[in-house]
Formats: sequence, C-alpha cells, structure tokens
Amino acid sequence: MATVGKVIKCKAAVAWEANKPLVMEEIEVDVPHANEIRIKIIATAVCHTDLYHLFEGKHKDGFPVVLGHEGAGIVESIGPGVTEFQTGDKVIPLPISQCGECRFCKSPKTNQCEKGCTFSQYTVVNQIAVAKVDPAAPLHKVCLLGCGVSTGFGAAVNTAKVEPGSTCAVFGLGAVGLAAVMGCHSAGAKRIIAVDLNPDKFEKAKVFGATEFVNPNDHSEPISQVL
Repeated sequence: MATVGKVIKCKAAVAWEANKPLVMEEIEVDVPHANEIRIKIIATAVCHTDLYHLFEGKHKDGFPVVLGHEGAGIVESIGPGVTEFQTGDKVIPLPISQCGECRFCKSPKTNQCEKGCTFSQYTVVNQIAVAKVDPAAPLHKVCLLGCGVSTGFGAAVNTAKVEPGSTCAVFGLGAVGLAAVMGCHSAGAKRIIAVDLNPDKFEKAKVFGATEFVNPNDHSEPISQVL
C-alpha cells in the first residue's frame, strides 16, 4: 500500500470536551511502531460506554479523545516484531485495550485508552489487542463482536454463570441482550424469557434461543410479578 511507512491524514470524530457533540476533524495517525498494527477501520458501532464517557463520565482529563471501541477493519501496515498479522488481514480491535503508555492509561482517573479508537478512519493498536477474523467475514456485522456480543454472552456465561436447566430472564433485546440470550442458551438454560417493549424483536430472539416472550406493555402489573 502507498501509505505504508507514512503518517496518514484521515477523518475522525473528535470529542473535544464533555457533553458536546463530536466534531469531524482531520487527524494524523502515526506509523505502527514495535509490536503495533495500523488498521483501516471499515465499520464501527456506537456503544453506550462511548456515550457514558462523553455525557456522563465528564472528567476533563478524558478529553480530547477519539472514542469508539466496537469496530472492524483491515490491517494496513505492521510494525517491527509483529508476526501473526499481515497487511490485508481482517481484524477486530479488542474492546478493553490498555497500551500502558498513553496519558489516559497512566492516569488513575480513567481507563479510556486513547489508542485503538474506532471513530477514526485509521487507528494504531498493539498486536495483543487485535483478533484476526475469517477473510469472508462481513466487517459491518462482525464489528459487534468487539463489544456488544462478547459483553452479552459473557454476562450470561461468566458473570451470571447460568447453569444447565435454569430459568433466565433477559431484559432488552438489542445486540447485548440478544447475545445474553445466546449465552443462556449455550449454557443450557431450560427457560429463557425475553423481555422487550418491541414485539418485532421476539422472532429474532427465538433464533438465538429464547423460549418465552414478555412485552411489559401487555401487562398492568409490575413485570417482576408477571415473571
């Protein structure tokens, strides 16, 4: 690629301060150094964690920053010492990246690493914070594996530790909720009750393993009593 070994100028959505809209800016993305990979971001999703940092966290030490951690892209170039990736690989940056070197990682007030952002056309991350995916994988879909799917699935399997034959209720059938349903199903739950205000989501939840569906709008009593 013509950009290999050169600083890249590209567009990024920059958060200059808390509780303010992101601003499209031209930024410079450095070449990858030892054990680093530069990725051309093809697709990214918006996670509530990004919105929390922007609208709720609000600590001034966290700005300016380019947010985003739920993306997927193609390796544009690699730095010295990188052996498991090559230019052209399809990859997903891992959601919790800690370079240990940037001002945010060194600060006790935030763990929002400023390396590995996906609200930029290009990003540089350490090779330990990247996962290679199938060359045929549609990046606009697998980008959700970077956070939403792993969060929901892990909530069921690792946090709740769902056991075979158990009964589970999952509130909300967005990306995280559907992944939680999938995690409950994978763990062997017998009853998986999907709860959402939008009945159109029930058929999709069934595909992921939900066995029952509850719409709170269909009941006058508190949903805890319905369940």
